[in-house]
This record gives sequence, C-alpha cells and structure tokens, in this order.
Amino acid sequence: MSSIMKRRDFMKKVAIVGSSAGLVGYGGDMPSKTINKDADVSLNSLPRQGPKPVVRGKRAVCSSSQPIVTETMLKVMKDGGNAVDAGIAGSMVQAVVEPHMTNHAGTVTFLYWEAKTGKAYELNSQGTLVPGLPPFRTYPPNLGGFALGAGPMACIPGFMPGMRELHKRFGTKPWAYLCQDAIRWAEEGHIVHSFEHATLEWELISNTYFPSGRKMFTPDGFTPPVGERFKNPDLAKTLRHVAEEGPEYFTKGGWAKKFVKKANELGWPIKLKHMTEVPPRWGEPLRFKHNGYEVLQLSPPERQGVFCAMVLGILSHLGVKSLGHYTKSAETLYFLAYVLRWAEFELGFLHDPEIFHIPLEEWLSEEHHKRIANVIKKSMPKIDLTEHVLLTSGKPALAAAGFPTAGPQKKKPSIGSCELSIVDPQGNWVQMMNTLQGSGIPGLVIGGVPMVGSHATFDMKFFISGWLTGGGRVRSGIGNTIVLKDGRPYISMGTPGNVHVTIPQVLLNVLDFGMDPYEASDAPRMLAMRDDYVVGIESRIPSAVVADLAKLGIRVHPLPIYDFHMGSFQMCWRDEKTGLYNSSADPRRAGMAGGF
Repeated sequence: MSSIMKRRDFMKKVAIVGSSAGLVGYGGDMPSKTINKDADVSLNSLPRQGPKPVVRGKRAVCSSSQPIVTETMLKVMKDGGNAVDAGIAGSMVQAVVEPHMTNHAGTVTFLYWEAKTGKAYELNSQGTLVPGLPPFRTYPPNLGGFALGAGPMACIPGFMPGMRELHKRFGTKPWAYLCQDAIRWAEEGHIVHSFEHATLEWELISNTYFPSGRKMFTPDGFTPPVGERFKNPDLAKTLRHVAEEGPEYFTKGGWAKKFVKKANELGWPIKLKHMTEVPPRWGEPLRFKHNGYEVLQLSPPERQGVFCAMVLGILSHLGVKSLGHYTKSAETLYFLAYVLRWAEFELGFLHDPEIFHIPLEEWLSEEHHKRIANVIKKSMPKIDLTEHVLLTSGKPALAAAGFPTAGPQKKKPSIGSCELSIVDPQGNWVQMMNTLQGSGIPGLVIGGVPMVGSHATFDMKFFISGWLTGGGRVRSGIGNTIVLKDGRPYISMGTPGNVHVTIPQVLLNVLDFGMDPYEASDAPRMLAMRDDYVVGIESRIPSAVVADLAKLGIRVHPLPIYDFHMGSFQMCWRDEKTGLYNSSADPRRAGMAGGF
C-alpha cells in the first residue's frame, strides 16, 4: 500500500468516525484528562466534528471553522469593532490556527452588506497568475493530497492585499490591534485537535517536500499530535512586522523581497513589481431573484453566482418544490443531480470578464432555464432501468437489498478553505472566505507562512482555471452568499469543499423547502451526476429512494454519513419575529458559532 493510501486510511479511521448522530474526532472516545501542562484543556473539550449548538436571539453573531477564530471575532465586536474589523482579525488568526486550511499568502473573497447605506459590495483578492510567464511548478505532478493534474503552479499571493483593501475602505479599528490575536496564537501555539491532525497527515507529502515545510509541519519528525501545542515562532516574527508596517510588508516590504528572492533562486523570474501588478478587484455582487428572495453572490470570474442562478432557475421549471425534498423523492434527486452536471458543463465557458465576453443575460434568463428544463424532462428514461443498474453495480448483495452502489469516486479535490459569517450590532453583514488556494510558491514556507500554489488549470472542465495573458485573475467557485427578503438581509452563508454543488443545495433547502438553516446545512449533500450516471451522496438516503433512482438508471455511490469533503457551512440569519440574529456551524468540521 502506498504512503498516500496509508494516510488516507488513517484519515478515515481517525478523523471521520460515522455515527447516527454525526461524526466525532477520536478525542471523544478517550477519557477526559489534561493533555498539556501549559493549558487547562482536555481531549473532550477540543473542537470536533459532529452536531453543533445553534446560537439564537443575539444582537451580534458570527461563525467560523475554529472556535478560537469565533472568539476573536466576538471580542473585536464587543470592543466596538464592526463586522469588517471582525472579519480581518478573524482571518489573521485563522491563518495561524488552521494551517491545514488556510495561510497568510492565499486568497480572500468578501461579500458585504452595509447597513447605513443598504449597499452591497464584493472584493475579489485571489492569488493571481503572472501574465507573460510560463507556469512554474516546484514539485512533481500528483504529489500529495493537494496536487491535481499537472500539479500546482506558483502565483502571486492575494491574502494581504485583500486585508489592506478591506481595512482601508471599511475598517474602524487600528490595523495593529487587528493583528494582536494572530501574533499571540502564533507565539503561544494552539492545541491540535483530531480533525486538524488528520488533515495535516493527509497533506503531509506536499507540505514537507522542502526543508522549510519539514521544519514547520514536522518539528520533531512527526505531525504534531492531538493535544500538543502547535507553535510557529517564525510566523509570530513575520506578523509583528505586519502589525508595525501594515499589509504592505507582504507586497513591498521584507516578506515580499524574501518571496521574490526565493522565487528567482528556484527559477521563477518574477520581480518585486509583480507583487502589486494585479490588485484586488472591487465590484458589484451578482444578483438574481428566486422564489420571492433576492440572492447576492460573487460576480465573474467567480462562477458560483451564475451557477446557483442557473441551477435554481432550472429546478423551478422542473417543479421540484411540488415533487418533495430529494431525501424523499427520487425524481427530485435525479433532477438535482442532472442540473448540477449540466451547469458544470455549460459554465466551463465562464471566464474572467476582462478576457472573455460574459453572456450573463443568457445564463440568467428564465427562458434559457425553461428550455434546459424541458430538455431534461423530455430526455428521461422511458423504461425501468433497474436491471441495468443491478448488472453494473458490482455489489449484488447490496443491490438485492435495494441499495445498488457504484465504484469508488474519483480523486477528491483540495479541502483547504475557511468561511466566515458575521453580523455586527449595527446590522452590517459580512460573508467571506480565506483559503490556502492560490498561495505563493508550492511547498515552500517563508517567514513561517506555508504555501501551496494555485491549482488553476487551462481547461474548461475544472472549476479553477486561468489564463497566462490578460489580467491574471483566476476563475474559481467561491460561494459567499447573502440572501435578501423584502430588501433586507435574511441569511448569509458560505462553505469550502465542493462549493459549486453544495451552495445551491442548501439554498434549495432553505428557499424552496422552507427548512431551518441549520437543518438545511445538516441535510445530506451530493455531487453532480457523473458521466457514467453515478451520483455520490452522503449515505443518509432511504433505500426506497435509492431503489427508485435505479429505475431512472442512476447508480449511487454512498459517501460517508457526514463527508467533510462536502464542506462546512458557516451561516447567520435573522429571526423575522424578533429581528435578532441566529448563527450556526456545520457538523462536518470542527467549527463554532457565537454571539452576544
């Protein structure tokens, strides 16, 4: 068995132990005891996967994928900072305490509803490609859990330029103040929990390709175990410079110069000017209406807004609301899987509007959605296809029990991203993501900052793609979402992990099927239909529905009961009766919601 497969088996055994109530890390199966003499913490108190309490009836709320980050954001708002201040401070801390998911050299996207003006804003600060230079890759193709296709290529970091733009335009607290928690956690270290440890093991080969990565991620020769403090003194030094000199330390100052020097030594001929050549892009969010709501999402080159508009629009014309939820109706599940596949294919044509024309009027057109719905309806099977499914499932015992299954899924994509959801006491809403995707030079650690590069391809099939000419901006699928009802924010949401398919599913659950937001995020999630008529879905679907799917020619690949690859929704929503706010964190990862 290869070392990669061994680590994947370890991940399954340690980090995702399925149960009817959800998933728990292995800390929950061990006796409560002190695990670090410097901290009053027990294994049972560590963040874990599994059911999460919903915070309800607060004046200010927030949610993140790490309780430390949630605590920082609450503290900033209690100190008088607004939602943007909380998002900046939270992102700075997140890149310290979630090194398996994000870093200070990656990507930032931002969706904002400003209460005093009623205006919405978006910021795209992705890691960018360098126009005019060929792809530069540091390690072989398909190395480690994050390498896809030809392997990640080097890119210009977007995290700190994004932080600078957010603070300059909407921040109210001093920049140095917003850096203090990040410095402290880098210096003192955070306690590793089971999900973090398992994910770091998953990423170990690519993280430790260079000596700088081995120093950071395996300081004693091994991944820091559960319960140990993961310290990063080099990052603490870097962040002190950032606090004193501002985000420019990463674009023009000491860190930027080290980055360029190391790139040149490795053979990537960038110059210091490239660090600021493609600045973050402010824009107007894409808007579309659905079932009496108005949905705000990121505009192109992000494809998620157009994707959701198309999926929800087609599903409306297919009448899924009257057919019933996809956990109860095979026809709804069939249509949802089919439409997700259709949108994946068609929106391969969506790219950066600075390089390509974007036919939004066509993609958002109700007539276009109606035509596609008619094609899907009129191409459904005419006969019962159960026999075909049973013959091709390769699992006769399960098939006979009414659960025909398919073979293994294709290789899973990168999992490293962090979503933040925030509403402050003034009624400002922030939904943003920071991610290790699009971060610098693959495999290197500079000044305590790890990097994984950009996984952009040069084809239309993969949802992350780019061009080495034009603006250097990468197309991706990031799901920052704010939903308005009667002109006011009603719910905000976002997630990492198969974003393009999971965001429309949760929106469907809330806007069409009227589910409570946490219930909507807890419901089984699925992938798009594959070309071989296989649908991967979390294995909480009744066998009767699976049997009915077989009649439609669909084989089911049962994913784990709760699959962390299917994301981690961080959400806030308004209680229409009281006007107060609620918030939740997804059970699939180790997050926490909070409020006051």
